[in-house]
Amino acid sequence: MPAVCLYFHVHQPLRLRNYSLFDIGKNNNYFDDLANKFYLERVSNKCYLPTNKILLDLIEKHGDKFKFCFSITGVFLDQLEEHFPEVVESFQKLVDSGNVELFDETYYHSLAYLVSQKEFVKQVKMHSKKFKKVFRVKPKIFRNTEAMYSNEIAKAAEEMNFKGIVSEGLTSVLGWRSPNYVYKAKNSNIKVLLRNYKLSDDIAFRFSSRDWNEWPLTADKYALWLSQNKGHCINLFMDYETFGEHQWESTGIFNFLKHLPKEMFKTKKLEFATASEIINDFPVVGEFDVPYISSWADVDRDLSAWLENQMQQQAFNEIKSLEEKILASRNPKLIQDWRKLQISDHFYYMCTKWFADGDVHKYFNPYDSPYESFLNYANVLADLKQRLQ
Repeated sequence: MPAVCLYFHVHQPLRLRNYSLFDIGKNNNYFDDLANKFYLERVSNKCYLPTNKILLDLIEKHGDKFKFCFSITGVFLDQLEEHFPEVVESFQKLVDSGNVELFDETYYHSLAYLVSQKEFVKQVKMHSKKFKKVFRVKPKIFRNTEAMYSNEIAKAAEEMNFKGIVSEGLTSVLGWRSPNYVYKAKNSNIKVLLRNYKLSDDIAFRFSSRDWNEWPLTADKYALWLSQNKGHCINLFMDYETFGEHQWESTGIFNFLKHLPKEMFKTKKLEFATASEIINDFPVVGEFDVPYISSWADVDRDLSAWLENQMQQQAFNEIKSLEEKILASRNPKLIQDWRKLQISDHFYYMCTKWFADGDVHKYFNPYDSPYESFLNYANVLADLKQRLQ
């Protein structure tokens, strides 16, 4: 009986305000508080509050048979605590049910691993501390920003005492093998949970597409597809904003979620499980060897969403080069701003990729062009460097 692992990633970035040349040296308030609150309120009302209620209702209805996983960024929780504490409470109710497992990640949903391993470890520890304070739990599973993964990242996670790590189920790595099994990372003993990207993207991206030959996707049809899969586990990993924001309520996405557990149980071939249950209950069937850094972003499944063009590379190299001096300053506000500028979304907004990825890069993007994003970020960096002096 395959175990279905539902995992939702929850994040909202801190967007920069319109920061001009004339602000440099005069104003170090970099972030657009009004815009960030606007987007947070919108997604809270469209996604977080209604979807959390549906999930809590499903737990009450199905008991221990229905379970799932979350990763929630620290920077997202900070914003909720300031503006919408009732949303934090709704997540706490879910975690308190005992049916929800939480994953650790970088506090700022950042490119910290690419800055340095020292900074990476620091941000993961910050995130773990935040979870202990807000949810009173210590996660056992690690998920890097946008599921960035490599053999070395897996080794770093193991050294931080994580038992499992999330990765994209890369066809280029798996070959003939299926993502529906537990693997072991190369050169370490940490277990790897692979995202079944086809079945995940059927919900996350194709659900409302009327050009898709499987539209409309109903809960009974999807449950049948799941039941026809071979393997030990089916890992359905997606952004939480899929529900109500990426896929609006009018698409039927909430009704789909409400009925999915019942339809899965009807097949008598499926059950829900958390990530920790899967790595504890099923054997490792092979080694997952990724010598480069992969991700779950876009069609390329690599770092190109953030570091493909010269603007992105220049911006990232600048922020990376400041690490030693920033930390040596021992200035808490300066260090915090530097870390907030590592948020991956800043570099995503500079992306010039197109075709299949175009619509994804436009979502929640406050800029009219990637060049505008780069110039704005460069102005902020100029001020940050001035503050260092």
